[in-house]
Amino acid sequence: MSDDPKPPPFGLRRNLTSYGDPGFSLFLRKVFIKAAGFSDDALERPIVGITNTFSDFNPCHGNVPQLIEAVKRGVMLAGGLPMEFPTISIHESFASPTSMFLRNLMAMETEEMIRAQPMDAVVLIGGCDKTVPAQLMAAASADVPAIQLITGPMLVGHHKGEMLGACTDCRRLWGQHRAGAMDQYEVEVVSGRLAPTQGTCMVMGTASTMGCLVEALGIALPGTGTIPATHADRIRAAEASGREAVSLATRGTRPSELLTEAAFRNAMVVLQAIGGSTNGLVHLAAIARRRGLRIDLEEFDRIGRDVSVLVDLKPSGTKYMEHFHWAGGMPRLLHELRDHLDLDAVTVTGETLRAVADRAEHVPGQTVIRSLDNPLKTTGAMAVLRGNLAPLGAVIKHSAASPGLLQHIGRAVVFESVEDLVTRIDDPDLDVTAEDILVLRNAGPKGAPGMPEAGYLPIPKKLAQAGVTDMVRISDARMSGTAFGTIVLHIAPESATGGPLGLVRSGDMIRLDVPERRIELLVDEDELERRAEGWQPPRHLAEESRGYRGLYLKSVLQADEGCDFDFC
Repeated sequence: MSDDPKPPPFGLRRNLTSYGDPGFSLFLRKVFIKAAGFSDDALERPIVGITNTFSDFNPCHGNVPQLIEAVKRGVMLAGGLPMEFPTISIHESFASPTSMFLRNLMAMETEEMIRAQPMDAVVLIGGCDKTVPAQLMAAASADVPAIQLITGPMLVGHHKGEMLGACTDCRRLWGQHRAGAMDQYEVEVVSGRLAPTQGTCMVMGTASTMGCLVEALGIALPGTGTIPATHADRIRAAEASGREAVSLATRGTRPSELLTEAAFRNAMVVLQAIGGSTNGLVHLAAIARRRGLRIDLEEFDRIGRDVSVLVDLKPSGTKYMEHFHWAGGMPRLLHELRDHLDLDAVTVTGETLRAVADRAEHVPGQTVIRSLDNPLKTTGAMAVLRGNLAPLGAVIKHSAASPGLLQHIGRAVVFESVEDLVTRIDDPDLDVTAEDILVLRNAGPKGAPGMPEAGYLPIPKKLAQAGVTDMVRISDARMSGTAFGTIVLHIAPESATGGPLGLVRSGDMIRLDVPERRIELLVDEDELERRAEGWQPPRHLAEESRGYRGLYLKSVLQADEGCDFDFC
């Protein structure tokens, strides 16, 4: 009698429906799947699940049907059986109140579909901002062999001889429109040129950031995170991902073997070096937490002091994702960062990050990917701030800020909510000057709810018309990775849960000192204690909420823990 452990269930035998008779469960499963015309030969192959995140509401995923067909081809060429299945699809501009509100729902649904259905590996197809983090959170929890396939960035647009890209230029040109420098007719023309193809934003927003980070984490094929959505190479990457998924199924390599402490540290190095989205830090924290790990904000800040911004992309630089890709993409960047990386970290192919960096393409004359001795910025993209306004931390993307505002003392102009901001920001009687600090509260995970990308507070119209292009702005909200400005985000704990941001009053003085990593409310402690005694939470937190909203308000964590649910 053998002492060898029984091999785990394979193919159709995985995750059997519970009828109290496993044999009958498998028999019934075959009965129904054969209704789709599958042969016994096909049904004995390794099964590779493929997430279908196509939606008419998600133009970033417009190429998903093509990608699915290519993945299927790759799976079958490698001897597997591809099975696509639908999941939630979230688009940044088509999700109310915010895509972040729905990220955890997508993560839960994707995880449960992976658990519920028989698959030996899964190909996760995602692109728009919150879909990739949701899929990686799901993969980390389900721990079934998985590979990420990015939908890819769109190509650049053009207007009056200028190269344009969503959505950094969306914000810049909209700012010109608000200031009266661009009329309604021209802004409508521009709206048709900023996003000229399917795909994700082609600047270093959250989607592009995650496309880079999946390569740094080793859970996507090298070189595939930056390929433009419309290029033939994107289709070939999908086929190759399907092939690799079959290999993963055979080897049994799980996300837990890839998403290690070393992998997350590598991702933090890359996040600083690419001028990445502040959202990327929140998502890394959530994915790591699913693995029982923690993103150390102090370590992230130390990395930012040591690692420079090397990628010349908007909003920190001037170029776009297609330029980054043709300059060598992530493999070339990893080569330049090799002294800061754990090169022994294993990737989804079984090779190390060192092997990926060693064979990186050298493109003569390119200036998009800089060397360590010729960086775009001398420090990393982000800094972590502490102080009496942010006991659990706050983040600023100082690579896209105004250098003259990184040390600033100003008078607070407080907005109680996003609605209050919308109502008053353009009031000509608003008491505000360019030296003031705009403060938005009740815009965090629970306060909004959903932590909207409202941290990019618009410049008050009367100041914008006077030529003001940047001010210090602070909030417990998020900001799109495509945005720019001297903006402090993710203040934790948020104001809606009793954080000190909720105690700020208009007229208070606030000190921002990015070199010293401080954000301070210059009010006596005794006065703050008096204010705290009279503080009241937002009304919606005292009201009973049902369904997913109720679950969200009860369970969502703060930004420093990734805004995941406490029970995940």
